[in-house]
Amino acid sequence: MDPGPDPDLVLRSTRVITPDGPRAASVAVSAAEGRILAVLPYDTVVPPGARLESLGDDVLLPGLVDTHVHVNDPGRTDWEGFATATRAAAAGGVTTLVDMPLNSIPPTTDVDALEVKRAVARSAAHIDVGFWGGAIPGNTADLRPLHDAGVLGFKCFLLHSGVDEFPHLDPAGLGAALGEIAGFGGLLIVHAEDPQLIESAPPPSGPRYADFLASRPRAAENRAIEGLVDLARELDARVHVLHLSSAESLPRIAAARREGVRITVETCPHFLTLTAEEVPDGATEFKCCPPIREAANRDALWQGMADGTIDCVVSDHSPCTADLKTDDFGQAWGGISSLQLGLPAIWTEARRRGHTLADVVRWMSTAPAALVGLRHKGAIEAGRDADFAVLAPEETFTVDPAALHHRNQVTAYAGKTLHGVVRSTWLRGHKIADHGAPTGPLPTGRLLERQPRV
Repeated sequence: MDPGPDPDLVLRSTRVITPDGPRAASVAVSAAEGRILAVLPYDTVVPPGARLESLGDDVLLPGLVDTHVHVNDPGRTDWEGFATATRAAAAGGVTTLVDMPLNSIPPTTDVDALEVKRAVARSAAHIDVGFWGGAIPGNTADLRPLHDAGVLGFKCFLLHSGVDEFPHLDPAGLGAALGEIAGFGGLLIVHAEDPQLIESAPPPSGPRYADFLASRPRAAENRAIEGLVDLARELDARVHVLHLSSAESLPRIAAARREGVRITVETCPHFLTLTAEEVPDGATEFKCCPPIREAANRDALWQGMADGTIDCVVSDHSPCTADLKTDDFGQAWGGISSLQLGLPAIWTEARRRGHTLADVVRWMSTAPAALVGLRHKGAIEAGRDADFAVLAPEETFTVDPAALHHRNQVTAYAGKTLHGVVRSTWLRGHKIADHGAPTGPLPTGRLLERQPRV
């Protein structure tokens, strides 16, 4: 039997986060093949020809998997782009991202558009990149071809998406799309806010955050999620709730799971670390849809994390040019840029609440990888890709927008002091970022396709 390759790299740390918990270990890697060969005792002798990377007490984590990123490329590359987004991701310990189908032109709603996007990303990605397809009115016939072409699932909106080239699905369209997707075993991910309740709420206008918050009531999320649960049950379909903001929906989601409905849910760093009470008037860098809510709601979301109702934490990195962040909450673009900061932001709040880095790994690496079926990502164990983040969890830093690598350096975290400094990031056994700066002259990320479910 082929014994397999010899390791050419060993990463050694007193704190390695494995599926069995943290331990002192030496992780044997074949950088030539890009995969983990074994997780060995800490003092294992390094094989001849292998390079030892001694990390001391810094923590070795699996690279993060961020399944909710708006790269906006091509078409709105002045907002972001594959080169800048993936540099920011690498600096923040993210080794895999999944690109959303909208805000780029063309949106990823048919195979031709997917190939356009792949062509742009192929030579620019510093980390591995997968793609969501889009479900919009009139493209039901394009969903299976997109699935066969390798997208990881499909995104839809239940109300206006913010860009006209990606229209939302009405109830009939949602039923048709979900029925088609369920027929080939796919996944539909949903921006779940009810359009009628949004339309009946006071429209946002001016600089007061309280007015914007009133324009996106919890009830809109709650009603949309309730309808999605009912439809998923009826069609025996697999659905995922995007960027959950309203904690009031958690009991409904938990009950649906107990009934056998195949529903998962994510939330985002900004909902878990920021509060409505702290948003200054005119500070539209905090604007997103659904919105950042009150501190009590944030506490309830953390309870949903603790009890497992919320599966994963992803960025919803949705940048724009600085001029679109006017001081009018009714007019400013809604989106928060946090791709580089998600790990320290979540760790800062998680540690305060008594959670561990193993919890953070589950929420930000293992569960997102499982959501999209990337079985070779998301854990430090033999056979997985050798993707790592090295973290100094006790160290702090103050967020300086000038040190961020996404294209437009606007962030709701400016000036905040966070725990957790990302020392380095490794993709398939090669260091791609060191002390916050990408390394190497050329991008080395690969484009990912859907893997058959087993």
